Amino acid sequence: MMRPIRKAVLPVAGLGTRFLPATKAVPKEMLTIVDRPIIQYVVDEARAAGIEHIVFVTGRNKHVIEDHFDIAYELEDTLRARSKTAALDLLDKIRPHPGTTSFTRQQEPLGLGHAIWCARDIIGDEPFAILLPDVIVKAEKGCLAQMVDVYRERGGNVIAVEEVPEDQTHQYGIVKLAEGPRSRAMTITGMVEKPAPGTAPSNLMITGRYILQPQIFDLLSRQETGAGGEIQLTDSMKTLMQTQTFTSVQFEGRSYDCGSKVGFLCANIAFALEQPELAAELMPHLSDLTGLPKAAE
Repeated sequence: MMRPIRKAVLPVAGLGTRFLPATKAVPKEMLTIVDRPIIQYVVDEARAAGIEHIVFVTGRNKHVIEDHFDIAYELEDTLRARSKTAALDLLDKIRPHPGTTSFTRQQEPLGLGHAIWCARDIIGDEPFAILLPDVIVKAEKGCLAQMVDVYRERGGNVIAVEEVPEDQTHQYGIVKLAEGPRSRAMTITGMVEKPAPGTAPSNLMITGRYILQPQIFDLLSRQETGAGGEIQLTDSMKTLMQTQTFTSVQFEGRSYDCGSKVGFLCANIAFALEQPELAAELMPHLSDLTGLPKAAE
């Protein structure tokens, strides 16, 4: 019997050096896309996919993330006294139910694989999801929810992928697919981390969403350091691939790498334009900045 995906790991221990000095005191995951922190979009995606328990793997100075998903007594009392019911409802929606979040520390920056391994005792012996908080996905149906649909059909391990231009494949982790006509869900036969230009086995990059079987933890515990002197998740996935199936899901939607400044800015514009009132005010300013024709009155 196929076991459901109930838990998700969100590794949030990174230093966010690409956004210094903004991230000197504020975690990069708490930088806002329009009016919500990046981490909120990722948590919302996990919940929409049926995730019941979220494990945050944190580091030093990340307590603000825990506070964000907690009760803010003084703020809520003030809003209640001022009859700000809409604001209270908004806070209530983002707050998880008691006992549905866990926080564990990654004391040393030893890589993504090590961060996932730190959640092993909380996840236990069941399949789980991983959502990298640098990546948010704009989609009608959440990326992870699309992956869960495929998992229910195929089981095993599932990885979200998307197309990138051929001349950019050397910047990403790229999957190799089984022979045959390309379809939305395909068997993965290999993975290459940042292949040399012209050597990529496909133009499909790993997006930052995974569904993995718990056997990955044993492999991570024995995994030698790889690129950058860190324990790489990709290395253990390649080993697991020798005994278990991996399926790629070319999801419907668009991802934004909010770990880069350009991706962060593009995400802000894209999500702002999704709100009609905000879009109406924003478009004239975008036209002024870009020299594009203004939208019709």
